[in-house]
Amino acid sequence: MRATQQGACRVWQYHSHQRPSGARPIPSPLPVIVEHTPLSSPGSPLGSSTVAADMPLPDGPLSRARPGRERIMAAIRTAAIAEFSLHGLKGTSTQAIALRAGITKPQLHYYIAGKEELYEELLMQVLHAWKVVFSFDQAASGPTAVLSDYIRKKLDHAFDAPEMSRIFTREVLDGGKNLEGYWPNSQAWTQKKIDIINGWIARGLMRPLDPRLLLQHIWAMTQYHADYALQARVMMGVDTETAIDREQVARELIAFVLGGCGIKA
Repeated sequence: MRATQQGACRVWQYHSHQRPSGARPIPSPLPVIVEHTPLSSPGSPLGSSTVAADMPLPDGPLSRARPGRERIMAAIRTAAIAEFSLHGLKGTSTQAIALRAGITKPQLHYYIAGKEELYEELLMQVLHAWKVVFSFDQAASGPTAVLSDYIRKKLDHAFDAPEMSRIFTREVLDGGKNLEGYWPNSQAWTQKKIDIINGWIARGLMRPLDPRLLLQHIWAMTQYHADYALQARVMMGVDTETAIDREQVARELIAFVLGGCGIKA
């Protein structure tokens, strides 16, 4: 086993001859596939984004799995997301991840060096999605189209990947030690959005307001459906077997935000 440093992640590489002797065959659990209908329109001006130079792609054993290992790594990823979203980094054990993935702890450590590298890679995947997918640098369409699309994409992520969102939230609640290197870039990305909103205000396309607070309100109202999904279901009278009408949520939230901004939809 040898370690190499790539960006912010440490990557552990295993060689086939280093597999523990006498290890049992590795089972091949299938990954969980979740089908959904996204709110975001493929034809949206924000439907495609390029990776910014300041946001490298997540790198680690989950991202670099070879075809013959993909099913096992998918099971490990699904198990790690569930455990980290429930218990955070400190409260999660590799034994729990292995049990949920349907493999033994020694088998798990054949594929990963430890829970820290899994956690770091998953956290980086969340941050990468928020930077690339939730960008609205293309402001030519104006505030109505850009803010509507932004809200729909945030809601898509909340409904379709709530556990990924909760990993970030739990990290913040635990003090955010693993986010110390992330905040400067996050502030820079947010400032780009603030500059665009201020441009709309200057052109009279929306009422004067604090763009930073506007963004924070949108984050709170969309991420609520991930972090407080149980409360949302109880308050809406929707059982766990029934899908929430996310289109209704999107329409109401978009109308609320646009109206608060003084924008006539």
